[in-house]
Amino acid sequence: MHGTRRRGYNETMSDIMPNDSNASDPLVVDDVSFRRDGRAILDRVTIRVESGQRWLVLGANGSGKTTLLRIAALYEHPSSGSVSVLGERLGVTDVRVLRRRIGYASAALGAQFRTELTAVDIVKTARYAALEPWWHQYDRDDHDRAVACLGSMGVDALAHRTLGTLSSGEQQRVFLARTLMNDPAVVLLDEPSARLDLGGREQLVVALQHMAADPTAPPFVLVTHHVDEVPPGVTHAALLRDGRILQSGVIDDVLTSEGLSECFGLPLELDRRPDGRLTAWGRR
Repeated sequence: MHGTRRRGYNETMSDIMPNDSNASDPLVVDDVSFRRDGRAILDRVTIRVESGQRWLVLGANGSGKTTLLRIAALYEHPSSGSVSVLGERLGVTDVRVLRRRIGYASAALGAQFRTELTAVDIVKTARYAALEPWWHQYDRDDHDRAVACLGSMGVDALAHRTLGTLSSGEQQRVFLARTLMNDPAVVLLDEPSARLDLGGREQLVVALQHMAADPTAPPFVLVTHHVDEVPPGVTHAALLRDGRILQSGVIDDVLTSEGLSECFGLPLELDRRPDGRLTAWGRR
């Protein structure tokens, strides 16, 4: 992208993401149900994200994907079931502290940042899971780490540009960089390419592909309803329909033409290209 300087992703990630061994799984969503106004949004959903895994949650609009990720990110409490991050359980551990172990990006969260904030300040706010830099104090190490996170997404040259002056694609890579600030146990991405044009989407997919291939990067969960946005390197998938998990497990076992057709409720064909990308279309 014009005006940005790209660095080697693996080198940068190794610098900013020290490998922290922990016997507990990074994220466990166990038998979670969620009801709002008497309506079931999620029904007994279970997903266990282990170290080194890269998950895809796929489903149509209204299937409960965003609610699932908000619960996993500790911004909603389930009606029943449990959520644990590195063995620390929601409802038992201080959520303000536990939330710092999760890298989270969504359109709703991104819209809460003032457009006058600089890219580096937006990344720094993740240090305390905040929305404003003036709520807390930051030191030089925090600044340098934020710049390194921006560099891992190829947008460190934009560090002192304000959010309002960035393109949608640049903004999304800033928000993706923000998810890495805190050495997170897991990164949760809710439709990160939703506002992007084709060029911005492809840049984001490449960034996610590099992240998926880096063994020092945290596990992630990507939520989408477009298979062509799925980067190569995703290891596991869950198909969500009407708030229920239809299938989950190793991506090649779960993501098939038959599974995709059941998930979206119409006959679909799925194809894997030689480069690892996916594409799907309706059967005639």
